[in-house]
Amino acid sequence: MFIGIFALLQIPLTVMVGLRRAITGIQFFDGGDQTLLRRMRAHGNYTETVPIVLLAMAASEATGAPAWMLWAGGASLLIGRLMHAAILVLKGWGLPRALGMILTFVPMLGFGAWCLSRAWLAH
Repeated sequence: MFIGIFALLQIPLTVMVGLRRAITGIQFFDGGDQTLLRRMRAHGNYTETVPIVLLAMAASEATGAPAWMLWAGGASLLIGRLMHAAILVLKGWGLPRALGMILTFVPMLGFGAWCLSRAWLAH
């Protein structure tokens, strides 16, 4: 379910960058356009963090992570990514952006640690 949600959320982030490029005529990089830069960073940061958390989440699920951990981690990632992207696109900086990153790092750490602990226990 979470993979589906995050795949669908990738679409508006990608479209926002493409639309801004079409409006400004900027084909590469950000051309000094702050709106385009913020959209690119929201899209880029999402793309940099979400896949690894989802992989670690899937591996955690496959190795017996409890349902509460999967739901809590997925919800944390979802709320975190929405907060981070929204504030980055709208304002650039702000406390919700930092909180969004924290809410992204929590499941990254939790699922990563779970995977390492399962690997350690298996040997």
